[in-house]
Amino acid sequence: MNKKNNATKKIDERLQGAALNYKQAPNNAKKVFIESYGCQMNMNDSEIVASILLKQGFNTTKNPDDADLILINTCSIREKAETTVRNRLKHFNKLKQQKPKTKIGLMGCMAERIKEKILDQEKLVDLVIGPDAYRDLPKLINELEDGRKAVNVLLSKEETYADIKPVRLNSNGVSAFVSITRGCDNMCTFCVVPFTRGRERSRDPESILKEIDDLHQRNFKEITLLGQNVDSYLWYGGGLKKDFINQPEEIKAKAVDFAQLLDKVATTFPDIRIRFSTSNPQDFSLDVIKTMAKHPNIAKHIHLPVQSGSDRMLQLMNRKHTVAQYKQTIDAIRQYIPDVAISQDMIAGFSTETEADHQATLQLMDYVKYDFGFMFAYSVRPGTLGAKKLPDDVPHHVKLRRLRDIIDKQQAHSLYRMKQFIGKEVSVLIEGNSKKSDQHWMGRNSQNAVVIFEKTGREQPGEFVNVKINDCTSATLFGKRI
Repeated sequence: MNKKNNATKKIDERLQGAALNYKQAPNNAKKVFIESYGCQMNMNDSEIVASILLKQGFNTTKNPDDADLILINTCSIREKAETTVRNRLKHFNKLKQQKPKTKIGLMGCMAERIKEKILDQEKLVDLVIGPDAYRDLPKLINELEDGRKAVNVLLSKEETYADIKPVRLNSNGVSAFVSITRGCDNMCTFCVVPFTRGRERSRDPESILKEIDDLHQRNFKEITLLGQNVDSYLWYGGGLKKDFINQPEEIKAKAVDFAQLLDKVATTFPDIRIRFSTSNPQDFSLDVIKTMAKHPNIAKHIHLPVQSGSDRMLQLMNRKHTVAQYKQTIDAIRQYIPDVAISQDMIAGFSTETEADHQATLQLMDYVKYDFGFMFAYSVRPGTLGAKKLPDDVPHHVKLRRLRDIIDKQQAHSLYRMKQFIGKEVSVLIEGNSKKSDQHWMGRNSQNAVVIFEKTGREQPGEFVNVKINDCTSATLFGKRI
């Protein structure tokens, strides 16, 4: 068996250091198991919930068999995610038969959307709590202990959890998420988020800087600013973004937008690599592009979902941009940040999509040549505008064939982009061991590409090192430490 070198031994020390910054409840305390699905925002929400429950005497556990409270943080973006969650709930209910006092709770977007059905009809859970109601968990748990069902899925105009220090669940001790906005105002016809997470509101920039400073003090080296639409960030003292237009001019003059927040974070923490997600083309401004170009510690990667390359589809999706406008944004990005990586979200088979619409999507992909992407066949989400007004009339086999076309093209473009790194030196933030070999490190470069290289004994997780790339696949770079 290979012996661990000193750098490898420090992985566990770093993980312990990340966890020990939080005062644990007593060893005989109750335990909560939290399982998260969906977006990065859900992962961050689970960390907020763990912090709230820690103050109520709950330690987190990675074993549901040990838990007094099992919480599933859910996603409603795709039908597959909801199916997975239902299967997990049935599994946990079997565990409950062995430990009847265990309580099961549903959190997040799915909880808000199907609260009555999952609680009263299917009887799979004891507690249902929406994304804006996590502060109410202590009261809801008391209701459970009194033998009552517990529900709170009310949406908020103010809640950002700005004062709650998240417990970093499953942390690698290197990178962390920091939420800056909640909710969404865009009302895309395929998306349920505005109905499950409410309207857009932003977090006090000082609280964001404070949270990042805490991570900095604990030697985290990378943070990702999170929001359903980070480019919509606008702090004017609190409240919904839609109400900003009615504010007095003196308040408007002091408002902080996303470009200003990004600049402040990058300036304040020059030794932390900064990422952000997710952006919306209609809100992605030239000021943000220039801010990225200005700061070397802002990662050269932009996730810019487009969903379709057809203007007709974009209009039906209620996207607020055209293909031409999207291309102009891409051109501006590449002008100011030539070595940037751009990724996408793409939907195949949206309502009434024709073969011409599909070909337009492939043509846009050829224009951009995305570095990587997230691609899905359209599935109708109950409660969305699309479900209410648009037919789901593209046959399933056609959706799958078009999705295969998109995936094949993306894999070709990903390989093309990865090959551009061969022979070059890149700065890599080491995150930990490679999944396939404990003799190799895994990290990411500024463009968010995974890099694998052999250990030399001179490095450890959380360090930036220079690696010369000598080979690649469409998903991974391979190199040697310089």
